[in-house]
Amino acid sequence: MATVMPAPMRFALVDAPHRLLFFIGATNVLAAMAWWLAHLMGWSEAALEGLPATWLHGFLMQYQVLPAFIFGFLLTVFPRWMGLGEAKRWHYLPVGLGLLLGQAATLAAAFTGSSLLLHFGWLNTLAGWLGAMAVLAGWLREARMGDWHARSAFAALLVGLCGVLSFGVWLHGGSPLWLHFMAVIGGVGFLMPIYATVAHRVFPFFAGNVVKGYVPWRPMWVLGALWALTLIHLVAPIVGWNALRGVADLALAGLGAVVLWRWWPRGKAPPLLMVLFVGLAWWPVAMALYAWDALAPILGLGDALGRMPLHALAVGCFGTLLVAMVTRVTAGHSGRPLVLGRVAGFSFVGMNAVALIRLGAEFSAQPMTWWQASAVGWLLVFLPWVLKSAWIYLVPRADGKPG
Repeated sequence: MATVMPAPMRFALVDAPHRLLFFIGATNVLAAMAWWLAHLMGWSEAALEGLPATWLHGFLMQYQVLPAFIFGFLLTVFPRWMGLGEAKRWHYLPVGLGLLLGQAATLAAAFTGSSLLLHFGWLNTLAGWLGAMAVLAGWLREARMGDWHARSAFAALLVGLCGVLSFGVWLHGGSPLWLHFMAVIGGVGFLMPIYATVAHRVFPFFAGNVVKGYVPWRPMWVLGALWALTLIHLVAPIVGWNALRGVADLALAGLGAVVLWRWWPRGKAPPLLMVLFVGLAWWPVAMALYAWDALAPILGLGDALGRMPLHALAVGCFGTLLVAMVTRVTAGHSGRPLVLGRVAGFSFVGMNAVALIRLGAEFSAQPMTWWQASAVGWLLVFLPWVLKSAWIYLVPRADGKPG
């Protein structure tokens, strides 16, 4: 009897948009935090004139690390949502190249203090953003029927693009206020609407597929309320209406609590589904902290909370949901079983712990040790997940199908 030889292993990184861009995002999850830890430990002494390390950290995480995952996901699902077929390589290869070069050059600038490298990093990051948004805009225009989830996600990307451009304005001689604008719109203005829009589209759908008797709940007024309140959050401080911002943040917390209550599975649900809702629970928590941050000083109830609300949202919500959502997409699009697994489970639980450590730093008179611990924790909990995920992106699908 003839022996059947296994097919040779094939390099599959560029076979689908999520493979390439998730790979870039996963590697930069570690690289960007490695630089931040080096800064916190005093191992990286290089400084870029006029650019505080905290704002560079914000640019890296909000406009380079997470967008790689976001564009990988949207370039995969946009044409499917609108019945336009699959993305081609020319749709996503230039995006990946721009983001990869942008992230690498920005990190090199962070370690060396090179202004030239920072300019090169920003320019390539902008090119990657514009390339992705041009493709997505083309699909939106081509679609015969409008998809409100696609439109909402694209609107959030427009806000994010304003942040990227603001960094560039400062880089080319603008006021430091542009850096402040870049930093403050990234979390609530750009990333939260993206996460919430995707959750609104897919979380009830996922639950309906695996939980007996589950009735998906996805009213479009949720997206409308999300955007109205988000715009108030962004605009009210500009005109000095901090109390109004606090009210909007309180309403956003209430909105997050309502959707979480309506979406939460009442029946038996697998861990891969439950981590989505546990991660989403950080949304109302973070927005309640934002509300307290705005209203407590006005009402004489206490001091502002510093960066606690931002990190509850960024590390707690975005970080945990990154593990949960990317794990599911990776498994589903690689022909593997839809299970959480020990590696992703460890990373998910670990990211929740990292979020609590980072929030605890705000209560310490000497927070540096807490900051260092959270950065070390970030690297430790992400490392095994990144290594496992990266291998999946490099090899063909387990079921032999294309993509």
